[in-house]
Formats: sequence, structure tokens, C-alpha cells
Amino acid sequence: MTEERRRQRLRFRSWHRGTKEMDLLLGSFADAHLPDFGSAQLAAYEALLTQNDPDLYNWITGAELVPEAHKGEVMDLLLRHRYSSAS
Repeated sequence: MTEERRRQRLRFRSWHRGTKEMDLLLGSFADAHLPDFGSAQLAAYEALLTQNDPDLYNWITGAELVPEAHKGEVMDLLLRHRYSSAS
């Protein structure tokens, strides 16, 4: 699969999580960052998307610590990301 096709799939998965809050958070994050992600960043983001919404939400909001396995550049970007309807 090409990186562009991979980005498209990740963007779709980001906007169709199952909870509106996560759709907005991850979808706007994907719109803002996926175009610039390289292969390693895409892989890290793809791994994050395999996690359950409640876990991701708790990590993003600081209710729980991010597990070591998911710490890194992509998670740091996600933690700094702020949803905006203009995204």
C-alpha cells in the first residue's frame, strides 16, 4: 500500500471512531498532521488507532498516564493538539 493510501485509511479511521468526541479529536489531528507524517510516524499513529477510545481519551485528557509503548513524537503531538472547528 502506498503511503498516500495509508494516510487516507488512517484519516478515515480517525474520523469514524464511534464516539463523537474522539471523531473530532482524532479527525482534526489527522487532518492537521497526516500529510506531513513519514513512514515511522504513520506506523506510530496507526498503533494508537488500535487502542480503545476510552483509553485514548483518558491519555489525551490526562486522566491516565500514557503507557510507555505509546510515548513518542506522535503522542506528544496528539497531547498538544487542540480541536478547532476551523481544522
